[in-house]
Amino acid sequence: MKKIIPTLITGGLALTVAPTHADDAGVIESLSGYNVNDSAFAKSTGINVGGWASGGITYASHNNQARSNAPISFNDRINEVQLNQLNLFAERAVTKGDKWDFGGRVDFMFGTDSRKTQATGWDDRMIPRNNGNSPGEGERFYDVAFPQAYAEIYAPFGNGITAKIGHFYTLIGYEVVTSPDNFFYSHAYTMLYGEPFTHTGALLSYDINDFVSVTGGAVMGWDNFRENPGAWNFLGGVTLKPDDDTSLAVSMISGDKLDNESRNTTMYSVVLQHNFTDKLHYVLQHDFGVEEKNPATGTDTDWYGINQYLTYDINDKLAAGLRGEWFRDGKGVRTGLVDTADNFVGGNYYAVTAGLNYMPNSWLKLRPEVRYDWFDANGATQAFDGGTENDQIAVAMDMIVTF
Repeated sequence: MKKIIPTLITGGLALTVAPTHADDAGVIESLSGYNVNDSAFAKSTGINVGGWASGGITYASHNNQARSNAPISFNDRINEVQLNQLNLFAERAVTKGDKWDFGGRVDFMFGTDSRKTQATGWDDRMIPRNNGNSPGEGERFYDVAFPQAYAEIYAPFGNGITAKIGHFYTLIGYEVVTSPDNFFYSHAYTMLYGEPFTHTGALLSYDINDFVSVTGGAVMGWDNFRENPGAWNFLGGVTLKPDDDTSLAVSMISGDKLDNESRNTTMYSVVLQHNFTDKLHYVLQHDFGVEEKNPATGTDTDWYGINQYLTYDINDKLAAGLRGEWFRDGKGVRTGLVDTADNFVGGNYYAVTAGLNYMPNSWLKLRPEVRYDWFDANGATQAFDGGTENDQIAVAMDMIVTF
């Protein structure tokens, strides 16, 4: 059975894309009839504010005393309710036309997801903490982060150039940090271990025509704000959209990890999306990354994976989805799995996830899912249930409320 399922995954499995609603009113507007973004101030300045709260619970077939769901992250606690994200934002989107325009966005996040999205030298210094690798040794389950704080400039040259300057989410990959923008509560291994979450720097975007757009710029590495200001990386990508039902996005980041050390890290991500019908949607993602002279092993390391998603919009309130994934962590340094002698253990991680998105109204989304994970490696080291099991079944659900 374990030989058959990986073949199905790598050959083409999956479900994703939530149902859409014409009425996108948040909970405050729905209950009170008042929308702060309709105020005279908001309309005169173009500044909109909003946010969401998301939280859920996960049950796993094997439970350890620490209640850890590792190596699965974000929903990383078992039999414990998590407030994953309380996210507030203020944004002024630029208007693309024949005039210069200025805008920007700031996001503030509180919750258990915040500690996963902190940028070195900024978010991780906001709250004093003790040194340690576990909550009992100083790490906080609940923390804060400013995952985005950037200015945006639109220049009417050619078809229009948009510049983003500051701290912002990555353009790499398919799944994202922000809860409302994913189909599943849990995340794929590629997103958790193979991709950056945020960057600090500058990006320029330009639409060559209706079918091709390009983005490129310089950033200070992965999830970094000011720790290594000389470690500049190239971040960029190209998106092809031949028709309304198909798009192909290729993105990459490459550069030294530290400003005083020539240790290059390069990875790329390819995301193909296609709508077979108005209701049936498909996504194929492939990631590949390499790192020179990883400090944990002293050798070059690589990682790669394939994810596939298939979603079906049953109606305007309910959608069903499948995700199949394979992630190869060749030397174990991405996931951090170690044996009893503290040596890193590489291997293949597989997972199949089935879930639903139910939106009874415009401001509430429920995301139940069932997920089966297993780990394949040479050796006796196991990945789940605190290192005692090689597979796991998890049942989880979260709730997202938008403001």
